[in-house]
Amino acid sequence: VQLQASGGGLVQAGGSLRLSCVATVRTFGIYTMGWFRQAPGKERELVAGISWRGSRIYYADSVKGRFTMSRDNTKNTVNLQMNSLKPEDTAVYYCAADERVGVLNDYTYWGQGTLVTVSS
Repeated sequence: VQLQASGGGLVQAGGSLRLSCVATVRTFGIYTMGWFRQAPGKERELVAGISWRGSRIYYADSVKGRFTMSRDNTKNTVNLQMNSLKPEDTAVYYCAADERVGVLNDYTYWGQGTLVTVSS
C-alpha cells in the first residue's frame, strides 16, 4: 500500500485547507483510513479516522466541528477538509491505512506527510 498526501500549505488563522490522500492499492475499500498530525516537539496524534464504508468517522476533540473527513472508494482517495484553522493546527499531517476494523487501532501503512502552517 502506498499513500500520497497533498494539499498542505501556509494559511492565515481562520482560513481553510483541503488535504487529500491517494492510495495505490488494489482494494482500497477494505481499508480503515486515518489522518494524523505531528507538531514540533509533540507526539503524533490521530486527528480523524474513517471506516472502510465511511459509516463511522472519528474526530479528535480539538478538531470537532472544524474538520471533515471523507472518502471516495471509487477514486482510492480520502480527504480532510479543514476550516477555521488555528495556529495550533500547525503540524505535518499524515494519512494512514490499516486493514483492521476500528478507526482507533494502530495503523500499518503511512504516507509521507504534508506540512500545514497556520499563521496568526
